[in-house]
Amino acid sequence: MNRDARLKRLRFRAWHRGTKEADLLIGGFFDRYGARWDEAEMVWFEALLEEQDVDIMAWAIGTAAPPERWDGAMMRRLQTINYIEHPE
Repeated sequence: MNRDARLKRLRFRAWHRGTKEADLLIGGFFDRYGARWDEAEMVWFEALLEEQDVDIMAWAIGTAAPPERWDGAMMRRLQTINYIEHPE
C-alpha cells in the first residue's frame, strides 16, 4: 500500500473509534502528527490502533502507565494532549 493510501486508512481508523472522546484523542493525535511520521512511527500507530480505546485513553491521560511496548517518544507525544482542538 502506498504512503498516501496508508495514511488515509490510518486517519479513518483514528477518527472512527466508537466514542467522541476516543475520536478526539486518537484522531486529533493523528491529524497533528501523522503526515510527518516515518515508517517506524506508522507501524507503531497501526499497532496502537489494535488496543482498546479505554487503555489508550488511560495511557494518554495518565490514569494508567503504558506498557513497556508502548512507552517512548510517540507515547509522550500522545500524552501531551495539546493537539486536541476544542470547538468554541
